[in-house]
Amino acid sequence: MKTKIRAIIVDDEELARDRLRSLLDREPEIEVIGEAGDGQSAVALIEQQKPDLVFLDVQMPELNGFEVLNALEERPNVIFVTAHDKFALKAFDVHAVDYLLKPFDRERFQTALQRAISKIRSQKPGEGKPELSAVLEEVKPKSVERLLVKTQGRVLLVKVGDIDWVEAADNYVTLHVGKDAHMMRETMTSLEGRLPNDKFMRISRSSIVNVERIHELQPMFHGEYIVVLKSGAKLTLSRSYRDKLDQLMGRR
Repeated sequence: MKTKIRAIIVDDEELARDRLRSLLDREPEIEVIGEAGDGQSAVALIEQQKPDLVFLDVQMPELNGFEVLNALEERPNVIFVTAHDKFALKAFDVHAVDYLLKPFDRERFQTALQRAISKIRSQKPGEGKPELSAVLEEVKPKSVERLLVKTQGRVLLVKVGDIDWVEAADNYVTLHVGKDAHMMRETMTSLEGRLPNDKFMRISRSSIVNVERIHELQPMFHGEYIVVLKSGAKLTLSRSYRDKLDQLMGRR
């Protein structure tokens, strides 16, 4: 007897969740193990339950479907659900990730579900999902307004504008926000590409600074500078990032 495929439904509309659950309850191969009505709850639920399949709404307040997936260390198989977003649908077609366009009928639902079941049954344990990563790369915004941080079982949304500076820690980064420090799993290079470049500047291999938080620059030897923030924190603008100084002067 085949093991049932464990599924989670994520949608901010209760009626949409009810409809999906009603359809899935008729499927002998599927077991619905949870529902979430917002992105933050979805991240916590998916990481806790580790489902085989997620029906994921694209457009939700605070945290959309793409941001949910970007927050996960292990991404499940996904059937995206959306009312519009033609650009995303094009990306799904290219990378063979299925989707349901609201309002969808039972026939379209069956097509997407059977495709997902077939894919899941053929997957090897621990096998990655490169096509999903490709979709996320295509639809990933050039810069973000908030970052999702998981800490002590909670999911926090940190406004990018509140960040004073960012510190590297191997494959993690630490966001310094006033007196608080939040660690998140991401590389400096990756985060640098997501932060608005008109507000944030990388001044060394291990530091990115919010230029609005800079109080003064103190010259040192060999072309380096001490960057003093309004909070009193002191960072080093290294010689290899000296070209950033001209950009910085032009903004002040």
